[in-house]
Amino acid sequence: MRAAMQSRAKPCKAVQGRGASPARRRAAKRDTPRATSSAGPGPGSGRFSGGSGLPAPPAAAAPPGCRGAQGRFAYKLLRDLFANYSSALRPVEDTDRALNVTLQITLSQIIDMDERNQVLTAYLWVRQAWLDAFLTWDKDAYDGIDSVRVPSSYVWRPDIVLYNKADDQLGGSVETNVVLRSDGQIMWDSPAITKSSCKVDVSFFPFDGQQCRLTFGSWTYNGNQIDLHNRLDTGDLTDFVENVEWEVLGMPATRNVVTYGCCSEPYPDVTYTLLLRRRASFYIFNLLLPCILISFLAPLGFYLPADSGEKVSLGVTVLLALTVFQLLVAESMPPSESLPLIGKYYIATMTMVTASTALTIFVMNVHHCGPGAKPVPGWAKRLILHHMARVFFVREVGESCKSPRRPRGGDGEEEPRGTGTGTGTGTGWAEGSPGAGGPARGCPRGRCLCLHESLLRNVGYIAGCFRDHRAAQRRAGEWKKVAKVMDRCFMWVFFVMVFLMSVLIVGKAV
Repeated sequence: MRAAMQSRAKPCKAVQGRGASPARRRAAKRDTPRATSSAGPGPGSGRFSGGSGLPAPPAAAAPPGCRGAQGRFAYKLLRDLFANYSSALRPVEDTDRALNVTLQITLSQIIDMDERNQVLTAYLWVRQAWLDAFLTWDKDAYDGIDSVRVPSSYVWRPDIVLYNKADDQLGGSVETNVVLRSDGQIMWDSPAITKSSCKVDVSFFPFDGQQCRLTFGSWTYNGNQIDLHNRLDTGDLTDFVENVEWEVLGMPATRNVVTYGCCSEPYPDVTYTLLLRRRASFYIFNLLLPCILISFLAPLGFYLPADSGEKVSLGVTVLLALTVFQLLVAESMPPSESLPLIGKYYIATMTMVTASTALTIFVMNVHHCGPGAKPVPGWAKRLILHHMARVFFVREVGESCKSPRRPRGGDGEEEPRGTGTGTGTGTGWAEGSPGAGGPARGCPRGRCLCLHESLLRNVGYIAGCFRDHRAAQRRAGEWKKVAKVMDRCFMWVFFVMVFLMSVLIVGKAV
């Protein structure tokens, strides 16, 4: 009898000792329950006895003497706790008192930021803690068990939801375990992938920053029933995975008490403000820098010779390229009244290119003034051909600043050699001279006079045509020089405008 009592009092480790076979050791280890092995199907599954919410013992269990002390007491503790417990009611002894619930959010990753739909997708760890007055025990009565982990569906949980949720799936929280402590404190950690609405301001895109708010609160319990507080003043960013596009500057938390129009009771909530700043390197090298380089091509259209025929084509090509970049930016931006900074730069550059193309057409019209054009006005000669030509270093082909000017006649043109104005016909030949067709020896005087007058008329006509042609060429040359001076002036003006616009947009970024 004494030997039987001694064998019954032997601990389970004696069975699993060196003398036991490996098969028996594995069987004893498998049949020994743990504190966390109490996680089973929820109430109403048919495996619970007495409606207490506890799973029934295994059908083929090891003898009681072979169970570990922690396992036996964990089973007993679980049965005792949930014997008359209901997860449908708020766990307070006085229903007039509010239950304190603390909330802590850990930001793990920013999955996506959809600026066009204004939706932020983030991966969060949500930690909630509260006191359950009906789930307390004396840990000395249960072999020193201070905490157990059970499925969250076993206990009452606060219905804390994300108010500004933008997801079409309105499912509940993830069914993770909760940690029960002997003093009734419950801690529930659950992961969540949230899609929240975020007001996106793209006024300074791509050098913008965003503030996205995550507002958590109870959906049905008011402030007289649940008093929600934030555990820390900021969200936890220690485990945050860096995002390639957004830099997180902070995540401050604030507690608000709001009274809605539907209800007279106050509703507390905790709002986490996610401060984001865009990493602009990608957009600088793919959208901004090409635009700046293309915009510098627009003033070079004024430097092209007018006879090349490519001045207008260059301006139109630059305008089309800027239009393509503008469409790329518009596709990613939300349709709003605020125009992005880079969009303003594109619009200003496109306006400048359009103006340069229009001025190029005007200058080419001036350049191609034909021989029938009017002479250049005097004020234009003084302002453009004299002063502005010297300022912009515009000279004709072969002209130097030290080359002497040729003498010009009364109309500004050098008289052709041998075409004086001594006679009414302007031939300049003395009458009766040999070169003037004077009478030859042996020639009748009347006939020589007729030949002389005919020759004078022909020579005068040729000299007049020559002077008209030279005057027309001079007028056309003056108009071409006016067009060249205007081209050079517009080129420098537009270069300065492009430089100033580039400096302004970089200054806005800084």
